[in-house]
Amino acid sequence: MSNVKHGDQMFYLGDSESKPDAMMTYVSNGDDKIVIDHTEVSEELQGQGKGKELVEAAVQYARDNNKKIVPVCTYAKKVLEENKDYQDVLAAE
Repeated sequence: MSNVKHGDQMFYLGDSESKPDAMMTYVSNGDDKIVIDHTEVSEELQGQGKGKELVEAAVQYARDNNKKIVPVCTYAKKVLEENKDYQDVLAAE
């Protein structure tokens, strides 16, 4: 199981939401969509699949809460569009 934590409109890795080792932020206006707007992974963790773990956490959150994901962040968009298993939560454009 992943160590991704869910904070205030963000998913993150690390001990602190205010200083995460990796994070993905999103905006939700209380509707049926979350807009992923930024993904960032520290230099120490780059190349270890941590960004994908953050996307996976967002996918699970969307499924659990009956939401669709609008990926504005180019990294999240690429991961979501390339994985056939995530198409159920990808918002139609």
